[in-house]
Amino acid sequence: MNLSDCVIGTQLPALDIPLDRTTIVATAMASQDFEDVHHDPGAAKKRGTPDIFMSINSTNGFVDRFVTDWAGPASRIRRVSLRLGVPNFPGDTMRMTGEVSAVDGDAVTIEVTGRNKRGAHVTAQVVVAPYEGGTR
Repeated sequence: MNLSDCVIGTQLPALDIPLDRTTIVATAMASQDFEDVHHDPGAAKKRGTPDIFMSINSTNGFVDRFVTDWAGPASRIRRVSLRLGVPNFPGDTMRMTGEVSAVDGDAVTIEVTGRNKRGAHVTAQVVVAPYEGGTR
């Protein structure tokens, strides 16, 4: 996607992310979120949930992936603001959708929603822009 071609209302293609136990545990561990409710079903049940659930760090990673997959490798996330809703449990599929809500120079603001069968897991506002210079 060429960000300079974006207009308000541009829809991002939906992305379905199937979530199994391994994905939920692996993404929590990869982000160094060792909270037991993300990998220990017994601990999660003691805290009142039916099973382990996705961590906020994992959710943030999936939001970033959704936007950068669309915007392309020459883009960079400038800002993310997100709010969690219902949990993601093993067996859920999170459907990511997004729409351009603002264009300011080369920066594009996208409203992102990730939903599962219980409702909105995450709502986010993401600002993405072209990568500017230098090597990584």
